[in-house]
Amino acid sequence: MTHARARAGAPGAQFLDPRVLARIDNLELLARTVVDGFLNGLHRAPYLGLSMDFAEHRAYVPGDDTRHLDWRLFARTDRHYVKQYEAETNANVVALVDVSASMNYASDPEGVTKLDYARYLAACLLHFSRGQRDRVGLVTFDDRIRDYVPASARNLDRALHALARAEAGSPGDLHPALLTATERVGRKGIVAVISDFYEPIDRAMESLRLLRGRGHDLVVFRVMDPAELEFSFADPTNLEDLETGEQLPIVPKKLKAGYDQLVSDHVRTLEERCTAEQIDHVLLDTSQPLDMALFRYLTIREKKARRR
Repeated sequence: MTHARARAGAPGAQFLDPRVLARIDNLELLARTVVDGFLNGLHRAPYLGLSMDFAEHRAYVPGDDTRHLDWRLFARTDRHYVKQYEAETNANVVALVDVSASMNYASDPEGVTKLDYARYLAACLLHFSRGQRDRVGLVTFDDRIRDYVPASARNLDRALHALARAEAGSPGDLHPALLTATERVGRKGIVAVISDFYEPIDRAMESLRLLRGRGHDLVVFRVMDPAELEFSFADPTNLEDLETGEQLPIVPKKLKAGYDQLVSDHVRTLEERCTAEQIDHVLLDTSQPLDMALFRYLTIREKKARRR
């Protein structure tokens, strides 16, 4: 697994910089580092808090949420105890990770590629979900399925191994890949699609509907490089399409306004179309800390749990 070089983050930083995480060669260690830090930051134990099924009492310690104090038990014992609740998700959680050639892009030589960011994100989502006692699985794809790990309580290691060896190299096409993935994923659950979504909007939505139509709770993580969002190039240069190899000479000053509008429209339209079809959409760039993405994911899960 190839990593970009990483710059050191600020000591004690709450949110872990992907460039710092790139120093960690082991995906399992990386995922555990991010998820454990994320959960500690929320003061939330990994098996508790996503449902309202009572599990047990424990002694109150300063900092606990007083809303969970059991006052009836206090009246009997004159001691403060906190109610803990058991997570009852036990869902299938499958990450679908785009490994097409366009995901191999990084504008910053010291940053991470979109594929590495997607790899880190998928590893963290699966590690977090397994901590919630979910069954986890993985699909990597470009224009077809490259690797498939079925959802299981025992398959986290297999999924992380598949992520670690994933390489971007072929042109992508969401529709045939997600059509096959829909047939394999099977049982309804939570499906996270992680991609840069370099597809026409109608084609992308047709592909996502394949999964949504099977009753899955669908979360779209759109991963983009900061330069793709901001078009920060200044000098005339040649841009190369990573999927076709075609090169195009450009003068950035002449193209920036049109490019910014095109990208803004594409991002906004995909988000609006996803929202209209009850698909959660999260836009991320590869400079953003991973635990921010986890927070968005947790928020989405809690909303779904309340609806259920």
